Order: sequence, then structure tokens, then C-alpha cells
Amino acid sequence: MRAPQGVPAPREVPEQRRILTVLVFSQILSGAGLAAGITVGALLAEDMLGSTGLAGVPSALFTAGAALGAVGIGRVCRSRGRRPGLALGYAVGALGSLGVVLAAAVGSAPLLFVALVVYGAGTATNLMARYAGADLASPARRGRAVSTVLFATTFGAVVGPNLVALTGELAHSWGIPRLAGPFLLAAAAFGAAALSLVVLLRPDPLRLAEQLAAARDGGTAEGPEVPAAPESTAAGRPDAPGHPAGVAVGTAVMVLTQLVMIAVMTMTPVHMHAHGHGTRAAGLVIALHVAAMFLPSPLTGLLVDRLGRHRMAAAAGVTLAAAGGLGALAPPQSVPALAAALILLGLGWNFGLVSGTALVIDALPPARRASGQGLVDVGIALAGAVGGLSSGLVVALGGYRTLALAGGLLALAVVPVLAWAARRPAPAHAVAVAPRAERERT
Repeated sequence: MRAPQGVPAPREVPEQRRILTVLVFSQILSGAGLAAGITVGALLAEDMLGSTGLAGVPSALFTAGAALGAVGIGRVCRSRGRRPGLALGYAVGALGSLGVVLAAAVGSAPLLFVALVVYGAGTATNLMARYAGADLASPARRGRAVSTVLFATTFGAVVGPNLVALTGELAHSWGIPRLAGPFLLAAAAFGAAALSLVVLLRPDPLRLAEQLAAARDGGTAEGPEVPAAPESTAAGRPDAPGHPAGVAVGTAVMVLTQLVMIAVMTMTPVHMHAHGHGTRAAGLVIALHVAAMFLPSPLTGLLVDRLGRHRMAAAAGVTLAAAGGLGALAPPQSVPALAAALILLGLGWNFGLVSGTALVIDALPPARRASGQGLVDVGIALAGAVGGLSSGLVVALGGYRTLALAGGLLALAVVPVLAWAARRPAPAHAVAVAPRAERERT
């Protein structure tokens, strides 16, 4: 690949490889903690509260907790760096997981609700770690850096749901309800992730990115290595770094995809349980869904960098619409059909998260990244809370098919958002992150 004439080729700083390695290790651990809430949270609430209409409450609570966690983590990262911010988030998530186990053991719904909010800090941290992976990445590789961190979550998140029966038996042997078992695993997983970051995440990626940006003469503070692009490359690019619509569009894409994914995913185990499927079958479907959420990340990141942020964001909306349609048409007795719908649901979410994250990172300089990204993830978490809380009510009133179809239609709102952004010209000072084909033609 040949860089434009007179422009130095973007390069990674030496520390980037080590940073990604540490983040990958911590994500493998924390992925198992992330899986607990989405696999058995709704079933645990339904069992304790005796109402299908309230089964979406746990998802709403821990995503609301994720919103609060995102604010706190963002502030700690801004003032002290990524290492203390992410480690604190995982430690709080571990505490919340133990609180869920205690609530289930004593049969206290109020304690369960509080503990789920605290548990949400762990899920927020798991997602916010993706930003740390891109702090030191060159502009042309940001999509791949984000996707590398997300991909690592696959291992723990896929193993977790398949350990529902095993952890349930362990919990039962200790006199704890079986459905609380996965939260024992979550406590250990989040705790181990926190410890690994405290010990290994050195140097702090955000602090180093800020230092490199401050040290550049006449730099744009866009990252550790951001060469000025020819004006012909930057002009008119709605997804170019510095474009005023970048943060808004990236946030909108992630908010919509999160809302739809959480709503449909939350009620799928409840829907399966109502039609005679056991927790093992539900765990398998959720495991496949979580795999689709994270496993395609390397390819998604490559496509985001080469084809462009907006094209992959549009693909997210279309894929989620297909997932909703298939979920609405799938026979409730068919595990393969429901699994296929949930796989598409996870894939669409993956497209939206990676493309939206790249748009936000492109638009924020290092000095504003932590606080800005924290606020973005507050919106994502609140969208998840709305999706989780409304999902049970929609299913109680209109059934699972109504929920799936409504979610699919809502996902298509991504398309007009992208069309709006395309009509806003990029400013003359914007620095383009062009797909590879465009850079080679320059």
C-alpha cells in the first residue's frame, strides 16, 4: 500500500501490541461475567417475581447500572487513566455479582434489584475496554483495534452460557438457587479481570496517547500518529475525523443497535422456556448469539477500515431487520430457527458497535476521549435499559413475534440517520480516514 505523496505512512507505536495483548487477556476473563446476566437474568427475575411481564427488569436494571458505571468509569479514566478506570469498573461488577447471589439465596427482590444495578458496572467496563484498544492505534487501523478487543470477549462469553447447568449445580450444592450459579462465575471472572489490568496494563494507553499528542508540533491531537491528508481526500467525507456529525452519528448507530439487540435477546430465553425448552437449550441459543456478537469482530474491523464506517453501519440496520423478521416467523418449537435469528441479531449488533465506535473515536481528540466516550456509552446503556424494560411488557401484551418484528423495523432507522449525515459536508480541516482503496488511488 502506498501512502499519498508527501504524507508519512501511519505507524503503530511500539506499546500498542502489548496493550492489545493485555486487553485481550482481560476480555477473555470478563466475557464470562458478561454472559451471566443475559443468560439467566430474566429467568431469575421471572422465578423470584412470578411474572413474565417483569422478566425484562433485570436487563433494564443492569443496563441502567451500566449507564451509571459508564459515567463513573469515564471520569476516572479522564482523571487517572484507563488502568484504574477499567479495573475499578470490573471490581464493582464483581461486587454486584456477589450481591445477586446473596439476593437469590435469601429471596430478596429489593436486594436483587440493587445488586443488578451494581453488576451493570462490570458489563459497562467490558464494552468500554474497546476504546482503550484504539487509544494508540493509527487512524487507518482503529476499526481493527476495536474489533480485536471485542473478539477476545468471545471466549468467555460463549463458554459462560454453556456453564449454566454446571454452575447451577454448584450453587445448589451450597444451598443457593440454581439460576444464581452463573453469577458466582461472574464474580470470579470480573475480579480476575480487574486484577489483571491493575498488574499488567502498563503503560496506560490513554495517558501515553495524550503525551504523544501534546508532543507533536502542529499536530491535530487526533492520535499518536495522524498525518495530514490531502484536501481532496477529506472533502465531503461524513465519516472523516473532526466531522461535526461523527459523534452524533456514531452514537445514534450504537444506541439503535443496542436497544433492538437487548430487547429481543432478553426475552428469547423466556420465550423458549414458555414453549417447553430447558435452560440447556436456552443457554446454547444465547451462546451462539454471543458468539455472533463478538466472533466476527476481526472481519468487521477490517471491513470498517476498508469499506468505510457508514457502509457497515447501514449493514447493521439491514442485518438486525432480517433478525427481527426471522425471529417473528420462527416456530417457537424450533431451536435451530430461533438460534439463526439470534445469530443474525448478534451479527447486526457487532456491525453497529464497531462502525459506531470508529466514528466516535475518529471525532474525538485524546484530551476529550475518555469523558466523551463515557457519555456515549451512557446513551448506549440507557438504550439497553429501555429495551430490557420494555421487552417484557411488549411480550406480555403482544407476544414474542410482535417484539421481534418491532425491533427489526426500528433497526432500519439507522438508514435515515446515515442519509442525514451524508448531507452534511465535512469541514476543510477534517482529517480523512480513507478506505484502503481510496488511499491507493490517491
